[in-house]
Amino acid sequence: MNPALPEVRKIAVLRPSAVGDFVFALPALHAFRNAYPEAQIVYIGKQWHADFLKARPGPVDRVAVMPPTPGVGAPPDAQLPEEPGRQFIAAMQRERFDLAVQLFGGGRYSNPYVAALGAGLCIGLKAPDAAPLDQWVPYGGLANTRLRLLEVAELAGARAWHAEHELSVTGGDRQQAARVLPVAGQRLVLLQPGSSDARRCWPPAHFAAVGDALAQDGALVAVNGTGHEAPLVRAVVKAMRHRAIDLSGELSLSGLCGLLERCALLISNDTGPLHLGLAIGTPCVGIYWFTNLIESAPLRQQRHRSAMSHRVHCPVCGAENLKTRCAHDASFVADVRPDEVTALAIELLRSTA
Repeated sequence: MNPALPEVRKIAVLRPSAVGDFVFALPALHAFRNAYPEAQIVYIGKQWHADFLKARPGPVDRVAVMPPTPGVGAPPDAQLPEEPGRQFIAAMQRERFDLAVQLFGGGRYSNPYVAALGAGLCIGLKAPDAAPLDQWVPYGGLANTRLRLLEVAELAGARAWHAEHELSVTGGDRQQAARVLPVAGQRLVLLQPGSSDARRCWPPAHFAAVGDALAQDGALVAVNGTGHEAPLVRAVVKAMRHRAIDLSGELSLSGLCGLLERCALLISNDTGPLHLGLAIGTPCVGIYWFTNLIESAPLRQQRHRSAMSHRVHCPVCGAENLKTRCAHDASFVADVRPDEVTALAIELLRSTA
């Protein structure tokens, strides 16, 4: 364990990520905050980070929204104007960071980006083909992402931070949620059947079976998804025998946080809302492909239960999908049984009541 660094007044953290990947970084961000309580932590990310974290208590003081750059926030082969990126780097150099932290992948593109910030010390992750930083943690192979990022934090003397709630819910979150779904006395269970990766999606009929079992047990069931995921949400609602509330396209990210705080339980594929719920402290049952569980399992298990598929071969073409990915988007988690998830859900509900 490295000692804390002297006179760290300003820290830059690079992670222009999606929702779940941002949540994975929260333990490391809290570790930096605890190690350097007086330092200003500047998160270099996307516009959604700035919108979501504005006025939200937590380890990040402010967000610097970076222009998309090839390999860092944009595909490596993207054809983008260079001037916005140059201006942003120059502005970051004028910040005079004492510490710059790369938490965005193996570093082939992100390590040179972080090094260009001109900080007193640059640390982060390093794949074999990436340029070195001043200090780094090797990147590669299957590993828990939260623990890997905490290893980076430890390079700067930032110890692991353990708390039940990693993400604060604001009054604005609660107000948005109440406008979409008013507070009622009935126990609320939320189903999340979508994912950015179709292979992580549990079948709608399976979600419906679990939803019916919990509705039969007295829960009010709601089904959430983006507007794009509305057909999937409707398929779950239509397959249920009991009433369920269709929330597709209704909740902003802020409103979702407000609703998750009210939920007695979330049942979800391995996707951003699952990790938001875990960070907020919502009891969650996650449905995982086994490699995803290795990478994304939370650090605290008291309010988490996992249902896991061991499938290795594509159900369409039979190709092994451990080292390479075939072209098919068939579910790799469909063999997780509804009765298994129902049992986990009921046990978790009872243990956290």
